[in-house]
Amino acid sequence: MSDTTDTTAASADSNTNRRQPYPQGFLDTISTGWAERDDEIPAPREVAPYAARRREALSARFPGQRLVIPAGGFAQRSNDTDFPFRAHSAFAHLTGWGADSIADSLLVFEPSENAHDVTLYLRDRATRTTPEFYRDAAIGEFWVGPRPSLEAVSHDLGIATADLSEFAPTDRDLVVGRHDELTSAVSELRLEKDDYEVRQMQLAVDVTAQGFDDIVRELPRVIAHERGERIVEGVFHLRARSDGNWEGYDTIAASGPHACYLHWTRNDGAVVPGDLMLVDAGVELDSLYTADITRTIPVSGRFTPIQRTIYEAVREAADAAFAAAAPGMRFRDLHNTAMGVIAARTAEWGLLPVTAEEALDADTGGHQRRYMVHGTSHHLGLDVHDCAQARREMYYDGVVTPGMVFTIEPGLYFQIDDETVPPEYRGIGVRIEDDILMTEQGPVNLSAAIPRTADEVEAWVARAQSRG
Repeated sequence: MSDTTDTTAASADSNTNRRQPYPQGFLDTISTGWAERDDEIPAPREVAPYAARRREALSARFPGQRLVIPAGGFAQRSNDTDFPFRAHSAFAHLTGWGADSIADSLLVFEPSENAHDVTLYLRDRATRTTPEFYRDAAIGEFWVGPRPSLEAVSHDLGIATADLSEFAPTDRDLVVGRHDELTSAVSELRLEKDDYEVRQMQLAVDVTAQGFDDIVRELPRVIAHERGERIVEGVFHLRARSDGNWEGYDTIAASGPHACYLHWTRNDGAVVPGDLMLVDAGVELDSLYTADITRTIPVSGRFTPIQRTIYEAVREAADAAFAAAAPGMRFRDLHNTAMGVIAARTAEWGLLPVTAEEALDADTGGHQRRYMVHGTSHHLGLDVHDCAQARREMYYDGVVTPGMVFTIEPGLYFQIDDETVPPEYRGIGVRIEDDILMTEQGPVNLSAAIPRTADEVEAWVARAQSRG
């Protein structure tokens, strides 16, 4: 990474060890000798009319109030290096700006006779005559590449634009992240996806499916490395970056007993034949919509009898939840349906101190939750746990409606040191997760093309190895 440079010399009382003064010759000539810019004005992007309708819906909910939706800024990773910028999901949803959005921008709803006038405030690009161009390592175009003009962004997104320096906050502003009602509203606005979002969700799932195929195809290399879980993570990352923007969340590549840790993201273990490997991963597209898929794969290509029994019990729970899904049902009942199967199977295997019916008692039961402590479903979209700031009555206690996209992801996890289960169960973790779109006619499994049954998974591994 290149050193920063400054026109001032380093001093003992400031953090300028990496800053060096510019010589006069550079300062005299840096602003000259540049070709004229050909500022291409793009046609509006596909999402622009959809984002406009979203803004209209939000405007109608807050008449006469000034609303501010920040994109957010860079987050520090270490010293003077930052994590890659990713805009706040509410900002992305209401502007249609995805991976190419500019940090610190603001979407502002100004009350007017027409409900609201909406303006996108962002940093206009600096000309070659300003010190920012060559001096500012965070935003200067000599450092980070070209930025679009205000006019280009306005045409691209179909929103009026202004320079960020013109924005003047007031103490009456309702700001996402600071005002609870507005924060909930922009989250609830995403509960039902429009046609554009549905297409993006399917595309994110399709690219993620390719990433899973990549992993299965690379199993020999994964097994050969002492930190094979890292190879899995890296293989999926290549797909996410080549065909999308990034992963929607840290990839879980959990082999053997690690599969029993629900959010295992260290990914530093070996992948050993005979074990199961749980991979929970999703590609985030340039539009910032993400998939969220989990598959559990026998490393050797074949399930042992006990692994198959546990795997198919989890699939039974997933299939039961999918079969129960319908417009008008309560979202929480997806979980209740899956837990009915989990309770029945763990009781059948003699793992519960009570009957399945007693375990399902809302007040005195829950014994089966030892082996599946997480929920069965969450909404999915711009965030992997989308709409998380929605009110409980709109989310967990809400009604499932067409346009909603959510996961179904039951699991069974028998920790390596859990003495409540027989030794042959210990160290086995299984989760199957699919992304579901609710329609007027019922649920559609967007990820159905990724092998799900034990037989399908074994055939998947065999095909990949034969091609390898």
